Amino acid sequence: AGWFRRLLHKPKPSSVESLKSSHSASSLPSSSSSSSAKSSSSSGVSLATSSISLSPVSAPDISASDSPRWDKSYDVCICHSEGDLELVEELVSYLEGQPESFRCFLQLRDAVAGSAVVTELCDAVQNSHCWVMLITPGFLQDPWCKYQMHQALAEAPMANGRTIPVLKDVDRKDYPRELRNIYYIYMALKEKSFKQIRDTVMRYLQELCRSSTKTME
Repeated sequence: AGWFRRLLHKPKPSSVESLKSSHSASSLPSSSSSSSAKSSSSSGVSLATSSISLSPVSAPDISASDSPRWDKSYDVCICHSEGDLELVEELVSYLEGQPESFRCFLQLRDAVAGSAVVTELCDAVQNSHCWVMLITPGFLQDPWCKYQMHQALAEAPMANGRTIPVLKDVDRKDYPRELRNIYYIYMALKEKSFKQIRDTVMRYLQELCRSSTKTME
């Protein structure tokens, strides 16, 4: 009877689950060692990344004295109808007021008095890097606007950023066929469109500078 009572009060052995739990806990690294491993791993990645990182390519200075920008008299020639003069004057004021002080050709302001209209339009196109075509209902009805547009396309037939069509109050179906291979800016918000024009001109002048530098090398 005595040995039977001792057998009943003997402590129970650990369960299989507790053994497994104990075993798995001992087989895993501690939280501190795990975090240190992760830290060293991430450190190694950052070091490797920093060792192969490239220095950012700086944008060329379009205002430098040796910039090909100065090879032409104007950065931008604005082609527009007479009825859109007020809007164009705002655009010219915006571009000329930028830190780069873009040089704009405005026909009624910059054309030489006494010169032939055809001569002035052709000279403006040839002496400008970029041409903004403000395509409005008045533009589509003005033969001189169409003439200047054709001169610009003849000067640079391939769309390389020099011709910048800007649509205002014109349906897409009325977009001139001659410009169908060139993306246009749709003027809904004036301020946003002005910035898009500025950025496009800037992009072209920077690419011009890069090309010039590569040629010299």
